[in-house]
Amino acid sequence: MFFSQAGARPQMWEVSPSEHKKWVEVFKACDEDNKGYLSREDFKVAVVMLFGYKPSKIEADSVMSSVDPNTSGILLEGFLNIVRQKKEVQLYWNEIRHIFTAFDRHYRGYLTLEDFTKAFRQVAPKLPERIILEVFSWLCMRCLGREWAASSCLARGRS
Repeated sequence: MFFSQAGARPQMWEVSPSEHKKWVEVFKACDEDNKGYLSREDFKVAVVMLFGYKPSKIEADSVMSSVDPNTSGILLEGFLNIVRQKKEVQLYWNEIRHIFTAFDRHYRGYLTLEDFTKAFRQVAPKLPERIILEVFSWLCMRCLGREWAASSCLARGRS
């Protein structure tokens, strides 16, 4: 039922023509000397322009390791694929945050068993209590690495 078990992944997202145009414009703006590709530093600038953060060394290494060795950097098509994937993941995590916030009715940053049960009662009223308890317990073990206390378990939303 959960992401790793059910295979839930970010869904394919259709890029609007205006979004595609923006990505191409960012690529061109970051492609110093019109080389036809983005260097490692060019890529970092492009990510800042599109997503508002500087990619870590690990992220930049990962992207650059996937570059064709016959080229000196990321070609436009590869860049568009990378940006699409990043956008899909961003939308996916935003959806998870939104769902967590809906469950966290008191804005505490964690869910109690009571919060969890009330949320499931609204969306799946016929779901057996036993299943809700099992899921809550599983989440606590997964998020905290320990059993949940009957009164409250902190299933914190991750950013």
